[in-house]
Amino acid sequence: MNIFEYFKKKGIDTIDSTFYSQINLWDSWYRSNVRNFHQYRIYHGASNYERCRRKSLGMAKKLCEDISDLLLNEKVKITIKDETTDAFVKEVLEAANFTVLGNEYQERKAACGTVAYVPYLTNMEIDDQGNVIDAEVRLNYVTAKNIFPTAWENSRITEVIFVFEKTCKRKKYAQFQHHKLKPIVAEGTGENLGLQYVIENTVVLCSSGAGKELTPDEWNQIPHFKGLAAQVETGSDQPQFVIDRLNIANNVDGDDTNPMGISLFANSVDVLAKLDLEYDSYANEFSLGRKRIFVAPEVLTNTDGSPVFDPHDSVFYQLPEDYFSNTKEAIHEINMALRVQEHEQAINNDLNLLSFKCGFGTQYYRFERGSVATATQVISENSDMYRAIRKHEIILGDVLTDLMRCIIRLGQTANIPNLVPDTDITIDFDDSIIEDKNTERQEDRQDVAMGAMSPKEYRAKWYGETEEVAEQRLPDQSGGILM
Repeated sequence: MNIFEYFKKKGIDTIDSTFYSQINLWDSWYRSNVRNFHQYRIYHGASNYERCRRKSLGMAKKLCEDISDLLLNEKVKITIKDETTDAFVKEVLEAANFTVLGNEYQERKAACGTVAYVPYLTNMEIDDQGNVIDAEVRLNYVTAKNIFPTAWENSRITEVIFVFEKTCKRKKYAQFQHHKLKPIVAEGTGENLGLQYVIENTVVLCSSGAGKELTPDEWNQIPHFKGLAAQVETGSDQPQFVIDRLNIANNVDGDDTNPMGISLFANSVDVLAKLDLEYDSYANEFSLGRKRIFVAPEVLTNTDGSPVFDPHDSVFYQLPEDYFSNTKEAIHEINMALRVQEHEQAINNDLNLLSFKCGFGTQYYRFERGSVATATQVISENSDMYRAIRKHEIILGDVLTDLMRCIIRLGQTANIPNLVPDTDITIDFDDSIIEDKNTERQEDRQDVAMGAMSPKEYRAKWYGETEEVAEQRLPDQSGGILM
């Protein structure tokens, strides 16, 4: 099925299809499986080609792993002031395996530029008037190749189509979930009461061309789509999705208004290619530079015809009998020198260039003993890496806050009691790579001892609590301060 043919048939405008070709290219580098690069052929003459696979350092994936670990790890604290609301949100995140998948989708964001988080209601009970009596809040994750913006302003996507692919009885289906803003019209008067998000669902059988669109009755016969409504009115002008992207300007297709993000290594593909060429050559050096011993035919067997050498030992190579006629040698050794140092130096030079171009500064990666090692030193606040991380956290902080509020709104729709939609939400990113945490904690203890910092401020900071909760949990002054 060609998604863009389907969009054309339905009159839907989105980003040009060439941008999604770039997403596929980034994904192939992320998987170290780039067409016509990692698979190639060598010409041996007389139309004789050998199919080969180029070895890869896998640095595209390594970059994405490292930036995801720096942005969203187990040390990042999400604090919601209202305890009931906090417990509900964390229950939803736990059910969505956000501790694991949140980090994983930061990695996928770095690989392809954009991901989305889409909370939704499931297991709903609805009364006769169509009101939700009870429901559960769940969370979907979407990668860039299945995100198609249809409206945006100032790089903020306001309307979007998400595509969810499913397979049933060996047939492939695509669910198109279109989030769009529509006016709320009063019944009878026709008065415009404002805007709300409406979610329109369509299911298409993936066949040639634009595919075959199913009716709601048809898709309700498929287990994956049973109970899926053709249209859902959210009653809110706030989106029921959150788009997450890297804080890097999109310079890929010349369209400065493109709201989609770009890969962390989008402008470093040439360096990745050079690194893999060097690493493949480095590996081949040990294969091509193996010791060879050329022997005359008469020394290969004993007088009884049994082999003198192990026939599976590749170090011995038989040459024609007349080859040794001039040298009078029966055995000739070839010991090829290996260019290990030259290869390691070239790889390290390009690793420095790659880490610099991708925001890690220089010397973050080094090639030693045939593998890549990562620097672990504490970095300074004026370094390239510190500034890059803080830059990405600007968007990520807003994304996490918007996601929490979206979950809370859906919780209210599901009639979860005592939720506070405007409660304070704080995102505390891990800065242990900037400053040694043990040193910082000891300094805070000294501030508490001298009265420059209150005990409740200390608990709130180091135990991930609000100041109100921290104050309630402080021990009696006679018992000392818990540190």
